[in-house]
Amino acid sequence: MNQRWLYIVVGVLLMGAVATAALTATPGADQRQVPPSGDQMPPTRAAREERAIQETRRQQLAEKEAALAAKEGELKKLGERIDTQLKSLEETKKKYEELLKAEDERQKQLQGERVTKMVKLFKTMKAAQSAKLLDDMEEFEVRLILDRLDTKTVAKLVPNINQPRTIRWVNENLRKRAEKQ
Repeated sequence: MNQRWLYIVVGVLLMGAVATAALTATPGADQRQVPPSGDQMPPTRAAREERAIQETRRQQLAEKEAALAAKEGELKKLGERIDTQLKSLEETKKKYEELLKAEDERQKQLQGERVTKMVKLFKTMKAAQSAKLLDDMEEFEVRLILDRLDTKTVAKLVPNINQPRTIRWVNENLRKRAEKQ
């Protein structure tokens, strides 16, 4: 829990206790009436009852203050525990993101190695065989391979590859060159 919220909650609880004390106190209770002759008068029954009520209220307020202090301590401990858990979660999240990034890099490297192997394979095969395989492959895979093949090999393959596919690949490469310039 944020410490600011903890302070706000504790402040509100303490203001409530002070307001309760102010509302329950009787006006003039602290003023003692001394008889003019200097002799102390024995407390009357009403005065004794008043003092008993005041003492009961003081005890209740003291109990409430103790309960508030205990709750404040509990809230502080909970806040610290939550802060610790948040830090732990943030560290775990950071480690997880690092693992994902490493795995993504590894997958990209593997994909690059696969494409390199396929390029070598298509370079060694006859043009008709390579074209037949390329026609059976997915469009994005064909683009990857054609982009990586040297010009001489592509020139041998193009007459044998599906013409609409070849035209799309050529148009895409022309668009890329136009964007670079």
